[in-house]
Amino acid sequence: MRTTRRQLLTAAAAAHTLASIVGAAPAKSRPPNIVFIMADDLGYADLSCYGRRDYATPHIDRLAHEGMRFTQAYANSSVCSASRTALITGRYQYRLRVGLEEPIALNGANVGIPPDHPTLPSLLRKAGYETTLIGKFHLGRLPEYSPLKIGYDHFWGYHSGGIDYFTHKLAAGPKAADDLWEGDTPVHEAGYMTDLIGNHAVASIKNARRPYFLSVHFSAPHWPWEGPEDEAESRRIQTLADHDGGSAATYAKMVRRLDMQVGRILDAVNSSKEAGNTIVIFTSDNGGERFSDVWPFSGRKSELLEGGLRIPAIVRWPGRVPKGVSSSQVMISMDWLPTLLDAAGTKPDAAFPSDGMSLMPVLTANAAPVPRKLFWRYRYNAQRALRDGDLKYLEIAGNAYLFNVVEDPLEKANRKAREPEVFRRLAAEYEAWNQTMLPEDPKAYTYFFSAAEMADRPGNKP
Repeated sequence: MRTTRRQLLTAAAAAHTLASIVGAAPAKSRPPNIVFIMADDLGYADLSCYGRRDYATPHIDRLAHEGMRFTQAYANSSVCSASRTALITGRYQYRLRVGLEEPIALNGANVGIPPDHPTLPSLLRKAGYETTLIGKFHLGRLPEYSPLKIGYDHFWGYHSGGIDYFTHKLAAGPKAADDLWEGDTPVHEAGYMTDLIGNHAVASIKNARRPYFLSVHFSAPHWPWEGPEDEAESRRIQTLADHDGGSAATYAKMVRRLDMQVGRILDAVNSSKEAGNTIVIFTSDNGGERFSDVWPFSGRKSELLEGGLRIPAIVRWPGRVPKGVSSSQVMISMDWLPTLLDAAGTKPDAAFPSDGMSLMPVLTANAAPVPRKLFWRYRYNAQRALRDGDLKYLEIAGNAYLFNVVEDPLEKANRKAREPEVFRRLAAEYEAWNQTMLPEDPKAYTYFFSAAEMADRPGNKP
C-alpha cells in the first residue's frame, strides 16, 4: 500500500505527541535527572506489587510496571540513620562514627556526616547537578551538620528521626520543639507531613534546573501512627513512639497517602516532558516496623533477620531500563551511589572508594545476577550477619545460625551442624571483615523492641 504525504505527517505528529507525554529519548551526552524516593520503615511486602493484600498502592505499582523491581534488595542497616549513612556515602556505615549510632537519638551523641566526606549529592553537584533534599535528613543536627554542608543546594524538611505528622514537633506535647526547616532556617507550615513532602517535591521538579538530583525522603510510614484525618490522635498521644495507638487500618491509610504523593511526583516528572531522561527510584531505608508486612520473611526493624533488612526497590528509566521486569540480583543501599554516579557519567572519589557496586549492567544491559558477599552488625543483642551467595551466617545474643535464605526465607532451618565447615568459614570471614571497620561504641544508642512494649518480643528485656 502506498503511503501518502498526509499519512506521513499524521504519523510524525502522533510520534511528537507521544514523546511530549512520555519524554523524548535522552541525548547520549546529556546526564539524566534523578528522583530518589525513599519511604521510612516500609516493610518488604507493604506494597501491593510486593504482595500486600489488604490495600493497594497503584501509583508505586505503576512505577514497577514501567521499570525494574528488585526481589533481593537489602538495607545497609535495620534502622534509619545508619542505613542512610551508607546510602549517602556509598560505604559501610561502620567506617564513620555517625554510622555506629543505631540510629542517631534526639538526646544522644552530636554526630553526623563530616562536611568534608564525599557524598552522593556532593559528587553529583560536582558533575553539574542541582541537588535538593525534601523530607527526612537524620544525619546530624545544626549547627555542625546540615544537608547544605554535605552537597545539597536546597533543603526542606526535618533533621530528626521522626516528627509528628501534624505538629511537626520532635515529641508529643505543647512544649516540644519544632523540627521543620528550609535550608538552615526554621519554618512553620500547616499540613499533614506526607502531603507537604509531596507538595515540595512537585514544586522542586517544576522549578529545577537540569540536570537535577532530587531526594524525596518521606516520613511515612514511620510512627507516630497518624493517618491524614487523625489530627486528634496527634493531640492524644504521649510519645511519638505511640505504643498504645495505631492499627493495621491506620497503617494502610498512611501507606496509601504515601502512594498518592508518589503518584503526584510521577505526574510532575511526566508533565515536565523529561520522563525519558529521568531515573525514578523508590525504596525504603530499612525493614518493616510493628504494623508492616514482611512476608515471606521473619524479623523486623532493629533485627538482622531478613524482615529487618529486606526492602522494596524499584527503578524506572524509560528507554534504558526494561519495563515490568523483576531482578533477583542481590543489592544493598550503598549500591545506589556507584550506580547513580555511573548513570551520570562520573565516579566515586578515589580516596573514598565505594563498598557497593554499580547496578547499571543489571538495569540497562540485561546482565545476569552476580553473587554478593554482604555484612551487617547491630549492637543490641550482639547481632552479626553475613550473606554469601544464597547462604547467611547469623548470630543473635550468642546464638549462631546458618541459613539458606533463598530456599528458607523464613530462616527456620539452622544448617550450622549440617554444614559445619561452611559455618566456620563464614564465621571467620565475618570476623576478618569486622576487623576492618570501626569498633562498636558501647556509648552509642541502639534501638530495640522490649517485651514491655511488644508482646511478640518476650525474650527482649527492658
